[in-house]
Amino acid sequence: MSANLSAPAVPIEPAPSRWGPFGSVVFTVIWTASVVSNVGTAMFDTASGWLITSLDANPMTVSLVQVAVSLPLFLLTLPAGALADVIDSRRLLIAVEVAILVVSVMFAGLVSLGFATPALLLATTFLLGVGAALTSPAWGSTTPLLVPKQDLDSATAANGVGFNIGRAAGPALGGLVIATLGIAVPYWIFAASNAAIVAALIWWRKPRKAAESLPAEYLLSALRVGVRHAVNNPHLGATLIRVLAFFPFASAYLALLPLLARYQISQGPQTYGILLGAIGIGSIGGSLALRWLKDELGPDRLVATGSVGAAFALVLFGLTHEPITAIWACLLGGASWTVVLAKLYVSAQVALPDWARGRGLAVFLTFIFGATTVGSAVWGKLSGMEGLPIAYFLASAGVVLGIPLTWRWKLQTGVGVDFSPSVHWRAPRIVRKIENNQGPVLAVAEYRVDATNRSEFLGAIDELGHARKRDGAYAWGIYEDVADVGRFLETFTIESWLELMHQRERVTNADETLENRVRHLLAEPPRVTLSVSSERPHRTWRKQTG
Repeated sequence: MSANLSAPAVPIEPAPSRWGPFGSVVFTVIWTASVVSNVGTAMFDTASGWLITSLDANPMTVSLVQVAVSLPLFLLTLPAGALADVIDSRRLLIAVEVAILVVSVMFAGLVSLGFATPALLLATTFLLGVGAALTSPAWGSTTPLLVPKQDLDSATAANGVGFNIGRAAGPALGGLVIATLGIAVPYWIFAASNAAIVAALIWWRKPRKAAESLPAEYLLSALRVGVRHAVNNPHLGATLIRVLAFFPFASAYLALLPLLARYQISQGPQTYGILLGAIGIGSIGGSLALRWLKDELGPDRLVATGSVGAAFALVLFGLTHEPITAIWACLLGGASWTVVLAKLYVSAQVALPDWARGRGLAVFLTFIFGATTVGSAVWGKLSGMEGLPIAYFLASAGVVLGIPLTWRWKLQTGVGVDFSPSVHWRAPRIVRKIENNQGPVLAVAEYRVDATNRSEFLGAIDELGHARKRDGAYAWGIYEDVADVGRFLETFTIESWLELMHQRERVTNADETLENRVRHLLAEPPRVTLSVSSERPHRTWRKQTG
């Protein structure tokens, strides 16, 4: 389909509300319920960290709590991102949040009756991690539905503030409640906070979407396409490498914090809650510092600065035997973690076109959760063998070494790339009806190239091949005719006819620029053919008899 040159006039957007996103009643209600839920979740985490040290103080067992949180996020965030793209996100959120409510009530009852065991705690934490993995991409897709477009940036910032409020207030409240009312009460508060978010979601009515031009993608196909896009996106790939240079090592301070509070500084649950609250306060400070640091340092130096701060915090953790030093380490660790995470998240955002944003961010989060899962298990095992200080010092060294080793992979390189849809592919000409699920589809493009342009053509077509795969194609290849000099065939495969139609809508202006670069090197216009796999009746093989 050729581009429509007679585009309608752009509507004038209304002026932003003086209250920003809080001018929307729906956003205000959902945000408030989310803050309550964040506080409840932080109290649950605080109680779990303290409970596990009471049930089993083995460092490996303690670190497994963090593993139980991050492992399902690592395993399920990517399919959850695809799921959020193909089904109604509000219904998904309600169903999963109700399941979380049921699990939380059951575990609170078991703790109250004195039946809690390390295995039950780890299993419950794992199930709640599954719920978090399933809802994380869906929550990310709801914010644009709650506020006008002009308030979207402010709404995103408000969500970050709400999350950090939970991280700052929840642990301190959790430690106080444990010390005064008992270990079971934070779990009941967590269950009540989930009831609040379920009520808010049921009250909210999601706006109806305009009719889609194409049917939704199939779930497995959407998942494969998302992975294929991530593998062939160099801007996202550089960000993922920087993720692996930081999070496996920085995860040590969260995984080992319960052991540090109980044994290295010999304090009770209130101090442990204060330490977690200090991490939340540090995160808020890091968020505020980003406003002026990002212009002064730029993304790469800012991430390096955050990494150095995290490394110094880990050294302080290894040396501390007093609460005040641990609090300062938590403040610095929380601020550093937030600075690094925020810049990496922005780098992932600007590397993705709109159609791949949910799945691309799911890949990004999967890397973070996977790195945290592996790191938590390693540091728990190492601290059990060599002691907490050695684990902290080695983790600090790993963070520092990651800076020069990954410096060549720059962040936010996708800022200048035009990912807006080009809509320049013509609709394919067909002579019979083709069902959406028919496939695979084979695309073949024939090129004529002069000998003087051969080398430049091969470089340009290779870049175009990566763009094809980013948009959903696979089995891409370029072939040179051995009997006809200058004749090349580009081939690639698309999973189905429906997927081909989606690919037409995904092609960006940056992709069109690559296509034009290839066309300028050709002796004549390319010839493109599309072939769909034929539907054949199943054959019955008869057994041969002699």
